[in-house]
Amino acid sequence: MTSLDTSVATATDPQDERLVTPRGITDSIRAMIRRVRDGDLGMLPVVGGIVVIWTIFQLLNPTFLSSTNLVNLSFDMVPVGVLALGIVCVLLVGQIDLSVGSVSGVSAAVTAVVMVKNEQPAWLAVLAAVAAGCLIGWLYGLVLNRFGVPSFVVTLGGLLAFLGVQLWLLRGQNAINLPYDSTLVKFAQLWFVPEWMAYVLAVAAAGGFLATGWVGARARRRAGLSSSSPQWLLMRSLLLLAGLLLAVFYLNRTRGVAWMFVVFVALVLVMNQVLTRTPFGRSIYAVGGNAEAARRAGVNVRRVYASAFVMCSGLAAVGGILAASRLAAANQSTGTGDVNLNAIAAAVIGGTSLFGGRGSAFAALLGVLVIQSISSGLTLLNLDSSYRFMITGAVLLIAVGLDSVARRSRQAHGRG
Repeated sequence: MTSLDTSVATATDPQDERLVTPRGITDSIRAMIRRVRDGDLGMLPVVGGIVVIWTIFQLLNPTFLSSTNLVNLSFDMVPVGVLALGIVCVLLVGQIDLSVGSVSGVSAAVTAVVMVKNEQPAWLAVLAAVAAGCLIGWLYGLVLNRFGVPSFVVTLGGLLAFLGVQLWLLRGQNAINLPYDSTLVKFAQLWFVPEWMAYVLAVAAAGGFLATGWVGARARRRAGLSSSSPQWLLMRSLLLLAGLLLAVFYLNRTRGVAWMFVVFVALVLVMNQVLTRTPFGRSIYAVGGNAEAARRAGVNVRRVYASAFVMCSGLAAVGGILAASRLAAANQSTGTGDVNLNAIAAAVIGGTSLFGGRGSAFAALLGVLVIQSISSGLTLLNLDSSYRFMITGAVLLIAVGLDSVARRSRQAHGRG
């Protein structure tokens, strides 16, 4: 392994803790318990939080876990979830982006202007909006690298500036409606995966999980590092398969699995593959863990910073397009309000560290599930948004507190 691979092994693979290969399921479970005791909590807190939140809301309103509400939940979580996925990228390198909401609003406005006012095809409007988002991220990286302006200040300025750009693009109009028969609107409101295909995708996902785990374990064994046992990998894959099949069966009782949700999950999986299986992903973790050490190991830190902001703003653009498609309109409030804070909160609640270097793409999926579950549950209880803000703020505080405590515990046990 290279020096860079060694320096970020603990950040990219939770199995890295002993140079003894677990020989069975019992050994793997013991190793997992030992990691949790040493402060490597992983996704355990957010999964436990989801269980608690769902249990409470189901007891208060039996329709919360109905298939109809879960389908609506799968739709509503996608736009903010895509933004949160971009936030994960910048948090991993120890930076922050406060303007994802404004960037998503600009992208929604660009999509509507190109598609409706200029009467161009939907694919061209999407391409223009994503290109605008990537350009904004490149500008952030340029200012950060060239002038050393903190990302907090750069993106705070972007929040205000691009909100103005959004209003300028709309030219004083409250909203520009997207055609209901357009591909974008149908995709965000009406398109569902055929029932048989949903089951195929579930089996493929579990099979892919087993295959990637098997390949990763074999590579670690060849490098003389600890790895999951085949029995442990098989058991986890079977549990995942059972859970996915149950979810597909339950959602198919009403409308089924939305294509928009499938695309979001696919983005999470692709991002996870990039972060954990490529040299670029290892560079991101290295820079977030210790930028100076990464620089001395040969990592182009400036390029990593710029790439992280480009990915963040590009994903923010995609989220804005999906939000506009979901509402069939781009308006002056798209991307405003609590969109910024929800995206950042979702990434942090999902397990991405504010200190950089720790987290995964799945943090966006789990974090936004927590936030949207709270919103959906309170809506079903006919409670106003004040309760949602207070509860979400409390959950965020707990998540950051757990991260801080776990970080100190890892340092005390020599895990960094």
